[in-house]
Amino acid sequence: MIRYIDSDYAVAGQLAPEHMKQLADAGFRSVINNRPDGEDSAQTPSAQMQAAAVAAGLQYVYLPVGAAYPAEGAAVTLKQELARLPKPILAYCRSGARSTTVYSLAKSAG
Repeated sequence: MIRYIDSDYAVAGQLAPEHMKQLADAGFRSVINNRPDGEDSAQTPSAQMQAAAVAAGLQYVYLPVGAAYPAEGAAVTLKQELARLPKPILAYCRSGARSTTVYSLAKSAG
Protein backbone atom coordinates (compact mmCIF):
# COMPACT_ATOMS: atom_id res chain seq x y z
CA MET A 1 0.00 0.00 0.00
CA ILE A 2 1.36 3.40 -1.00
CA ARG A 3 0.99 6.29 1.44
CA TYR A 4 1.76 9.85 0.36
CA ILE A 5 3.72 11.95 2.86
CA ASP A 6 3.50 14.98 0.57
CA SER A 7 2.79 15.55 -3.12
CA ASP A 8 6.28 14.46 -4.24
CA TYR A 9 7.12 11.72 -1.71
CA ALA A 10 5.34 8.49 -0.86
CA VAL A 11 6.25 5.43 1.19
CA ALA A 12 5.42 1.74 0.98
CA GLY A 13 6.28 -1.58 2.54
CA GLN A 14 8.50 -4.16 0.86
CA LEU A 15 8.31 -4.15 -2.92
CA ALA A 16 9.17 -6.83 -5.48
CA PRO A 17 10.88 -6.35 -8.86
CA GLU A 18 7.57 -6.64 -10.73
CA HIS A 19 6.26 -3.57 -8.88
CA MET A 20 8.76 -1.27 -10.58
CA LYS A 21 6.88 -1.09 -13.89
CA GLN A 22 3.65 -0.48 -11.98
CA LEU A 23 5.31 2.41 -10.13
CA ALA A 24 6.56 3.92 -13.38
CA ASP A 25 3.10 3.52 -14.93
CA ALA A 26 1.64 5.28 -11.86
CA GLY A 27 3.89 8.28 -12.52
CA PHE A 28 6.74 7.74 -10.07
CA ARG A 29 10.14 8.75 -11.38
CA SER A 30 12.44 7.61 -8.55
CA VAL A 31 12.61 4.81 -5.97
CA ILE A 32 14.57 4.81 -2.70
CA ASN A 33 15.21 1.49 -0.95
CA ASN A 34 15.61 2.03 2.81
CA ARG A 35 15.73 -1.68 3.66
CA PRO A 36 19.18 -3.19 4.32
CA ASP A 37 20.01 -6.22 2.19
CA GLY A 38 19.74 -9.49 4.10
CA GLU A 39 17.26 -8.22 6.67
CA ASP A 40 14.88 -11.02 5.67
CA SER A 41 15.67 -14.15 3.68
CA ALA A 42 12.60 -13.64 1.48
CA GLN A 43 13.49 -10.08 0.50
CA THR A 44 14.83 -9.33 -2.99
CA PRO A 45 18.41 -7.97 -2.91
CA SER A 46 18.90 -4.32 -3.76
CA ALA A 47 20.90 -5.08 -6.92
CA GLN A 48 17.93 -6.95 -8.39
CA MET A 49 15.54 -4.20 -7.34
CA GLN A 50 17.80 -1.63 -8.97
CA ALA A 51 17.92 -3.60 -12.23
CA ALA A 52 14.12 -3.78 -12.30
CA ALA A 53 13.80 -0.07 -11.51
CA VAL A 54 16.24 0.96 -14.23
CA ALA A 55 14.50 -1.35 -16.74
CA ALA A 56 11.23 0.44 -15.89
CA GLY A 57 12.85 3.86 -16.46
CA LEU A 58 13.10 4.80 -12.78
CA GLN A 59 15.99 6.35 -10.88
CA TYR A 60 17.02 4.11 -7.96
CA VAL A 61 18.87 4.81 -4.71
CA TYR A 62 19.89 2.25 -2.09
CA LEU A 63 19.87 4.10 1.25
CA PRO A 64 19.56 1.46 4.00
CA VAL A 65 18.27 2.31 7.47
CA GLY A 66 18.62 -0.15 10.34
CA ALA A 67 20.75 -1.08 13.33
CA ALA A 68 24.00 -0.70 11.37
CA TYR A 69 22.68 2.25 9.36
CA PRO A 70 21.32 4.99 11.69
CA ALA A 71 18.40 7.07 10.46
CA GLU A 72 20.16 10.33 11.31
CA GLY A 73 23.00 9.60 8.90
CA ALA A 74 20.59 8.45 6.21
CA ALA A 75 18.60 11.67 6.64
CA VAL A 76 21.61 13.77 5.62
CA THR A 77 22.00 11.74 2.43
CA LEU A 78 18.25 11.72 1.80
CA LYS A 79 18.16 15.51 1.97
CA GLN A 80 20.71 15.61 -0.87
CA GLU A 81 18.82 12.97 -2.85
CA LEU A 82 15.54 14.86 -2.48
CA ALA A 83 17.18 17.82 -4.21
CA ARG A 84 18.67 15.65 -6.96
CA LEU A 85 16.14 12.95 -7.83
CA PRO A 86 13.27 13.41 -10.28
CA LYS A 87 9.91 13.47 -8.55
CA PRO A 88 7.63 12.00 -7.45
CA ILE A 89 9.68 9.63 -5.31
CA LEU A 90 8.58 6.39 -3.68
CA ALA A 91 10.65 5.15 -0.72
CA TYR A 92 10.21 1.70 0.76
CA CYS A 93 11.35 -0.51 3.62
CA ARG A 94 9.68 -3.44 5.37
CA SER A 95 6.60 -1.50 6.47
CA GLY A 96 7.20 2.09 5.33
CA ALA A 97 7.93 3.31 8.87
CA ARG A 98 11.69 3.82 8.43
CA SER A 99 11.14 5.58 5.12
CA THR A 100 8.71 7.93 6.86
CA THR A 101 11.10 8.57 9.77
CA VAL A 102 14.09 9.32 7.55
CA TYR A 103 12.00 11.69 5.44
CA SER A 104 10.82 13.56 8.55
CA LEU A 105 14.41 13.88 9.79
CA ALA A 106 15.62 15.07 6.37
CA LYS A 107 12.88 17.70 6.12
CA SER A 108 13.52 19.00 9.65
CA ALA A 109 17.29 19.20 9.08
CA GLY A 110 16.91 22.77 7.86
